[in-house]
Amino acid sequence: MGTREDPLISFHFQVDVGSFVSGIFSEVSGLGSETDIVENKINNNIGTDITGYVQKIPGRLKWENITLKRGITAATMDAWKWRKMVEDGKVSEARSNGTITMFDDTGSPTAQWTFDRGWPSKISGPSVKADSNEVGIEEMVITHEGIRRVL
Repeated sequence: MGTREDPLISFHFQVDVGSFVSGIFSEVSGLGSETDIVENKINNNIGTDITGYVQKIPGRLKWENITLKRGITAATMDAWKWRKMVEDGKVSEARSNGTITMFDDTGSPTAQWTFDRGWPSKISGPSVKADSNEVGIEEMVITHEGIRRVL
C-alpha cells in the first residue's frame, strides 16, 4: 500500500509584493488559471450519412484575480498607498511581481505561489457597526499576468 498524505491545512498567508505590500493575511482566493473552451462544429458527409460532432479545443488562457483579506489596523496603509498609485494613473509604476506563502499552525511554509506584473484593481475597507465586536476586514484585489505554484 502507498503512504497516505494529508491535505495541507492553512493557518495564515504572507503576501510580499515588492516594496508595495508585505504582511499577513487571513484569507486568500483566486490562486488559479483557466482556459476558455472553443467549440468547433464538425460535419461528416459520408455518402448519405450526415453526422456531426463538436470538437472542443483550448482557447485563451486567463488568470483569476487574487483576493486578499486581513484585519485592518492603524498601521496598515501599504495597500491603500499602492492602490492610490493606480487611481493616479501610475499603473506601469504600480505593477510588481509578488509571492504568496501559506503557513501551517507551526509557522512552517506549506505552499507558495508567485505572480507576475500585479497591480491592485480594487480595495475596500471594513463594513462597520457600532454595536459589533467583529474585527474590521479590509479587502484588496490584485490583477496580474500569470501565476504559478512554486512550493
